[in-house]
Amino acid sequence: MIVGVLKEIKPEESRVCMTPAGVEVMRMNGHTVLLEQGAGVGSGFPDEAYAKAGAELIASPEQIYARAEMIMHVKEPLESEYGLIRSEQIIFTYLHLAAEEKLTKAMLDSNCIGIAYETIQKTDRSLPLLTPMSEVAGRMAIQEGAKFLEIPYGGQGVLLGGVPGVDPGTVVIIGGGVVGTNAAKMACGLGAKVYVLDMNLDRLRYLSDVMPANCFLRMSTPATIRELLRQADLVVGAVLVAGAKAPKLVTTGMIREMKKGSVMVDVAIDQGGCFECSRPTTHSNPVFHQDDVVIYCVANMPGAVAKTSTLALTNATLPYAVEIANKGWQRAARENREIKPGLNIVAGKVTCKGVADAFNLDFTEPDRIL
Repeated sequence: MIVGVLKEIKPEESRVCMTPAGVEVMRMNGHTVLLEQGAGVGSGFPDEAYAKAGAELIASPEQIYARAEMIMHVKEPLESEYGLIRSEQIIFTYLHLAAEEKLTKAMLDSNCIGIAYETIQKTDRSLPLLTPMSEVAGRMAIQEGAKFLEIPYGGQGVLLGGVPGVDPGTVVIIGGGVVGTNAAKMACGLGAKVYVLDMNLDRLRYLSDVMPANCFLRMSTPATIRELLRQADLVVGAVLVAGAKAPKLVTTGMIREMKKGSVMVDVAIDQGGCFECSRPTTHSNPVFHQDDVVIYCVANMPGAVAKTSTLALTNATLPYAVEIANKGWQRAARENREIKPGLNIVAGKVTCKGVADAFNLDFTEPDRIL
């Protein structure tokens, strides 16, 4: 199969979907890799390293779209790429279609095969291609939130860990999955007082066993969220419904009752955000203010630590990319139950229920196509 690796064009996105080592593995499996020139530079991988691994360097994305049978990205295709997507071409990347109606319609119109990293799912319902970036984003949420609590960045001037004789800051994390757990580890490590909210009692029991004593577990309800937001210095939105829009769990009314200069980080912004006021921001302009609260909604947080993120992402995605390239998307999805849920768009049909529900589109069970 001819596999195309594109340079990311989302603002301030420095990741790349495949390392030179990944190219070498694809070549060992008999596949051709077309790499857009400069695609890996932001992650510390020069063109020379890719050429040495066997990639064919290509000057433009148009040439790659024209030749490749499978296109690999990190982020979703942007509007300038919609017209380049070909019928039956595999688009394998983070799609987040439930938050992107224009992209969804463009992919339907193109008759392509859209396989989303974020909905590939193991039998235990874990999301193996979302996990590494969720780990990065969860840790970064505390790192960024702590920075924006500083007065020069508009915060109230709270040090999360406190000092002897001074109370630590209070961190409220909504969602106890991969993002929330990693955020909690970081916040607890700094010495903050940390609350993690989740609706799954079994998950809360597990976290109670593994988290340190400064982490407190609460069942998530609107009343609990409202209560804890009043105490919070930093709030992390870490909610995920696989393939679907994130639920709006924090209203503007709740934010109005928070302390001035407190900070909120919405990691769920890729799926539409879990704060009512959330709207995507960028690394160069990462925050806005809502009722004197600092809101951080960068939609590609791991892009700021591109080298770490690229290595972690390739470790996770490469086995699936090789299997799809070796077998073709239909056989790969039939034989690997983890790949089948990754099918979001197939030849003009929506095959992910969360996406269909988001835009009132007809849903087609993947099994009917396979």
